[in-house]
Formats: sequence, C-alpha cells, structure tokens
Amino acid sequence: MNANPFITSALIGSMFFATASLAAGGPRSGDQSTKKVEAEDLTTIEVSDLQFMREEEKLARDVYLTMDQYWGTQTQVFAQIALSEETHTSTVNYLLEKFGVEDPVVNDTIGVFTNEELQALYNELVAKGKNSLIDGLLVGGLIEEKDMRDILAAINSTDERAIILAYSNLLDGSKSHLKAFVKVIEAQGLTYEAQVLDDEEIELILDDESQVED
Repeated sequence: MNANPFITSALIGSMFFATASLAAGGPRSGDQSTKKVEAEDLTTIEVSDLQFMREEEKLARDVYLTMDQYWGTQTQVFAQIALSEETHTSTVNYLLEKFGVEDPVVNDTIGVFTNEELQALYNELVAKGKNSLIDGLLVGGLIEEKDMRDILAAINSTDERAIILAYSNLLDGSKSHLKAFVKVIEAQGLTYEAQVLDDEEIELILDDESQVED
C-alpha cells in the first residue's frame, strides 16, 4: 500500500506548518497590524472544520473516559490521554471564540454530540471498546489515526496562522497518543496494524523518536 505523499511528509514534520507560517509574518507582540478576526473572514470550509474538530476532540475525550470506566483497573492510558483530549477540545473552543464561530458543543455531557456522524461513531466505538481491553485499545488507535487524517486535511484547507499552529499541536498530540496505545497493545504480545492510515505512515510515526510526549 503506497503512502499518500502529503500525509507522510506532514506526519514526520507537522510543526513545519506553524513555523513556516510564523516566519512568513505572523503576529508578534507589539505588532500594531494585529486585528481581531471574525467568522466572516473565514471560508465555509474553515468554519466547518473548526466545528467538526471541536466535537471530534470531544469524542476522543468522551470515548477514553468511558473506556477508563471499563478498563481503568488494568491500564491508566485512557485516563491519561482523556486529560490531554480535554485540553485539545478546549484549544479548538478558543479558536471558535477567537474567530466568532458558533460552538457546536451545546451540551458537554459525555457521549452527546451535535454532529450526527460523530454521534453514531461514538456509539459504535464504545460498543466495540467495552468488549475487551484490546478492543478498547484498538478503538483508541483508530480514533488517533482518524484524528490525524482529519487534522491534516484541515491544515491543507486553511491559511490562517493561528489555526495552523493549533492544528499542528493537535497533530503532534495524536501521534503521541497513538504511540501510547500501541505501547500498551504490544505489551499484551500483539502487533498493531494500521486502521485508517497506511502501514508506511504508521511505521513512520512509531519510529519517530523526536516526538515529545503530549
């Protein structure tokens, strides 16, 4: 299976997007040209991506909190990553507020989503993950792979520096989370196989020793 060139390069150096953007003239302290950006300054795709990402990060948090109820006595990985996902969804919420975009999270209750696709996905993943610890860990891997795919697509659809920087940080977090899930899976004597990304992309992520734990 041949890796998508864009995805592969981005998985290896996601922070390049943020660094290059800032170097190109991003707002700095004391820059008088800085202005408040409103929702009408964003494209329809940028707005849609922000709203989707807000709930997708919430989905990750909610699934992991639920998995921790089932498997928390056997591993702390779900609880630990859920804390990180709380930070991630809050980061996207900050962007929503910054750009004046309506927050789709009108109810922060675990397992409740405005987006019907994410609601169905949450229900499906929880049903699978509660079957066994391994199933729960594989659900975690699938979520992180899907997050990376969606984040990369969103980065490719915006030129807003603040959004690129935030998405790049989320991407690094997802790589770190995937590695954490794989570590626990391999400790069970199993080999992790790609679920959303290509095999080559997963190998690159797992072999990247430069990744800082999220």
